[in-house]
Amino acid sequence: MLRWAAAGCVGAPADLRAGGRCRGDSVRLVVEVGRFRWFHVRRSKQLVGTGGEAHDAGMNRDLIPTEFKALRIHPIRERTPGQVVGVEARLESVPFDELAEEEVVIRGRYSTINYKDALAATGAGKILRRLPLIGGIDVAGTVARSNDARFRVGDEVVVTGCGLGETHHGGYAEFVGVPGDWVVPLPASTSSRWAMSLGTAGFTAALAIHRLEHNGLRPGTGPVAVTGATGGVGSLAIDMLAGRGYEVVAITGKREADVYLKSLGASAVWHRDEMEMGQRPLESALWAAAIDNLGGDMLAWLTRSMKFWGGIASVGLTRSAELHTTVMPFILRGVNLLGINSMATPRPLRLSIWERLAAELRPRHLDKIVTREVSLEDLTAVFAEYVGNRVRGRVLVDLDVPGMPRG
Repeated sequence: MLRWAAAGCVGAPADLRAGGRCRGDSVRLVVEVGRFRWFHVRRSKQLVGTGGEAHDAGMNRDLIPTEFKALRIHPIRERTPGQVVGVEARLESVPFDELAEEEVVIRGRYSTINYKDALAATGAGKILRRLPLIGGIDVAGTVARSNDARFRVGDEVVVTGCGLGETHHGGYAEFVGVPGDWVVPLPASTSSRWAMSLGTAGFTAALAIHRLEHNGLRPGTGPVAVTGATGGVGSLAIDMLAGRGYEVVAITGKREADVYLKSLGASAVWHRDEMEMGQRPLESALWAAAIDNLGGDMLAWLTRSMKFWGGIASVGLTRSAELHTTVMPFILRGVNLLGINSMATPRPLRLSIWERLAAELRPRHLDKIVTREVSLEDLTAVFAEYVGNRVRGRVLVDLDVPGMPRG
């Protein structure tokens, strides 16, 4: 279907031929083909057509669908009394009108899978704050529509965390609507694929390094331990730290990963099942710093084995949320335990971290860390691998559903 629409004027293209005029405050050409709808919009007092064509140099040309594909997570309820007993993630069509109130709408190009995404989509963790909800805590793409003066149609942008996929419809969708303050312009010489090769995992690793360095960490002060080394945060942290000149020791439970971890820059690999952690309030001082993805007994041991004034960036709890320790490391060695929250990072710091990711913290081995790409259709099959700790590195999600023009 093809039609012109304007304030006080609705007609077919023939109405604008031979120099015809159509007046109004807002004029648009709407072309509908299947589930896609082209909007040619101009804020003007008149639209002039000659020879069957509309001449309008200031017209925005946006590809906006009537609906789009998204992976939405639904509650599974008991018949009585209606209590939620689980969740189900399924790919479905979503009316574009659901994004009508959003400040910025992004045409998603890539997303990625984080441990948190898998917990949310499988119900293995209490991540979602409302249901139903589109999953995915990360997305990168181009601005398709904007009511925020900081962003124009066609700008390349990224959103990580901020409540995406937890309290707000997330990035596993062809189109994603968000508040403007969540949106970060992609740094120069980067791409949507690069941004999602990093995603929340890369942002978290960089934020951890940033805070450790703010706390005094410098190359040459001693070795830095990275636990959960084969995961997304761990792999990227090793790559970034080694690139900065740090001596990195990877700690892993996967014996087969030694070659992989050393290829990222680890100077040594420790296996968890061979480590003697001890039980004393203070153990031998080994580490200038650590980035911990595990929590539990590993984090407790790290507090006991830090050098004077060492810092631990706590970023995850894949083994345990509990921490049993004493105040001894903190008052006798001056150890600092730094909590890393990538979701609620203030915007100025968020912008700074992305600039560092494109510069001195830029990973050198993304070709090794990104192990595969999956589509929206195949996404649910991968979540179980994350929950079962069977994934190494990063998995990208290509958001281009077959039949969807790139615009």
